[in-house]
Amino acid sequence: MLVNERTFTQEVLESPIPVLVNFEAHWCGLCRIIYPLLLQFQNECGDEIKLVGVNADQNFKLSTTYKLKSLPTLLLIEEGIVRRRLEVFCGREDFRMALEEIKFIFTSSHKNHYEQELGVRSQESGGRITPCETVGGWHKFG
Repeated sequence: MLVNERTFTQEVLESPIPVLVNFEAHWCGLCRIIYPLLLQFQNECGDEIKLVGVNADQNFKLSTTYKLKSLPTLLLIEEGIVRRRLEVFCGREDFRMALEEIKFIFTSSHKNHYEQELGVRSQESGGRITPCETVGGWHKFG
C-alpha cells in the first residue's frame, strides 16, 4: 500500500497496529533489491504489522519530517511513535535480520515474551512500555 502526505496520518500515525513505513524512490536500486524481502515480511506478519510505502521524492514534507539521509529508510511506527529506524544496511542478510527482530518484538506471539524478558509490564496491566534506544537500526538495551 502506498501512502502520501495526505493519507499518512490516517494510515500510519492513527493505525491500531504497528506500521513499517518504507521510504523509497523509483531510481533507488537498493529499494528494488529489498522489495521481495519486504513482501515476505508482510506475508509472515499477516495483520499484526502493516507495511506501507512512501515515495520520498513525491512526499518531501514527510522526508523532511523524518530526516531521511538515505534510501531506503524504514521506520516502524507504533501509536504514532517511531519505535525503530532502519537505514544503511550492510547487505541482504543484515536487512533480513533487522526485519526478523521487528517481527519478533512487535508481533503478539512474541511481544509478551519480549516484555517479560525485559521486565517491562504490558499496558494491559497498567504499566508503561518504554521503547528501546536504537543505534544504527539496531536496538540497544540498558
